[in-house]
Amino acid sequence: MDMSLFFVAGAGIALLLFLVITLRVPAFLALLITSLLVGLGSGLEPEQVINSIKNGMGGTLGFVAIVVGLGAILGQILESSGGIERIAGSLVRSFGPEKVQWSLGLTGFIVAIPVFFDVAFIILAPLLYGLANRSGRSLLYYAIPLLAGLAITHSFIPPTPGPIAVAELINADLGWVILFGALTGIPAMIIAGPLFGKFIGKRIFIAVPDAHKTQGKPSDVPSPSFAWVASIILLPLLLIMLATTAPFVLPQDSALLETLSFLGHPFVALTIATILAMLIAHTKCDLSSQSLLKIANKGLEPAGVVILITGAGGAFKQVLIDSGVGQMLASVFIEAQFSVLVLGFLIAAITRIAQGSATVAMITGAGLIAPVLALQPMSAAMLGLLVIAISSGATILSHVNDSGFWLVSRYLGMSEKDTLKSWTVMTTLISFTGLASCLLISMFL
Repeated sequence: MDMSLFFVAGAGIALLLFLVITLRVPAFLALLITSLLVGLGSGLEPEQVINSIKNGMGGTLGFVAIVVGLGAILGQILESSGGIERIAGSLVRSFGPEKVQWSLGLTGFIVAIPVFFDVAFIILAPLLYGLANRSGRSLLYYAIPLLAGLAITHSFIPPTPGPIAVAELINADLGWVILFGALTGIPAMIIAGPLFGKFIGKRIFIAVPDAHKTQGKPSDVPSPSFAWVASIILLPLLLIMLATTAPFVLPQDSALLETLSFLGHPFVALTIATILAMLIAHTKCDLSSQSLLKIANKGLEPAGVVILITGAGGAFKQVLIDSGVGQMLASVFIEAQFSVLVLGFLIAAITRIAQGSATVAMITGAGLIAPVLALQPMSAAMLGLLVIAISSGATILSHVNDSGFWLVSRYLGMSEKDTLKSWTVMTTLISFTGLASCLLISMFL
């Protein structure tokens, strides 16, 4: 083993964490700085380093930018048209008061598919306040199931940015990612959501904050029906899944297979769903073309940051591969006969605990695991499962260095101690349940 490359790898990871945690350097810039120094430190010529960064970033963004951008526009339209509130209200009414926790978990699970976690939570928080006010229960009784559903889908199911980025970095098929995201996410949502919510709601009483005693803001804009909103959210997932499964049941020269493969490509599937959402918002919600343009532009603002970070993650991965650092790490892990699923989980978990951002943890985990796959190829199904294992690791132990920790703490009016006992434990339950489900499924692949 080349000890100099081993040192460069360790120093590069330490530098990345130091820049993000201690110096508070933006993740995009920190990843680029680390990529440059790792490339030079490994012996690459300056021009080779630049080319690696350019190729890695360009190759990653060619896919991620389009998918994340379309997903952001779709989510913003559903939010602005009142579709998210419609989904939440319909599910809560359908399940009834006795099973409201299950309806909240399912609401979070569905809503976070097109909408960013923090946006979805802020939109739905008034629903939690109203339920707690009427029942007199602890706010956590209702909040934990919703938060679990939101957090799981945000980390496990495309087109949310995290799993999209990981899938692109390790060349995983999104159809398998969606399938395994659902299979692992449902038990995680049950355990970390309704079951843990019922447990912690009896032990920590959190009253509705005085600043949030009022119900959600009234709106004079009509919202689309539950059927329309659910169809818009599920349509791209269904098309992508059909494109993944069709080759197993249709002849390779079938015209139907070619059509399904085209319609089920994430670019096409999300474009169709976004156009449908715009049409529904215009016809059913009286939103003008000018309003829709503003909504679309607003949705792209937060997406830009995620896209750039993901691109920098792709550059970091490419530098690791081109410099030989990645192959050296890969050979070490393979010789140690370490499970790739567990390895991806651990890298993402350590990064998450150290610096807080789940997205950065996912990208770091995928970037470091990608060279292992070059020496130890995996099936398409196993690659999809690996995405979920990495995402599970990146969900673990959200604490004071995570912006989500403070969002939940402040919106629910909790102390840091109570947030650690509830939210932090919830994210850890999601993480370990996700890993356990991945290991169980892998036994059948």
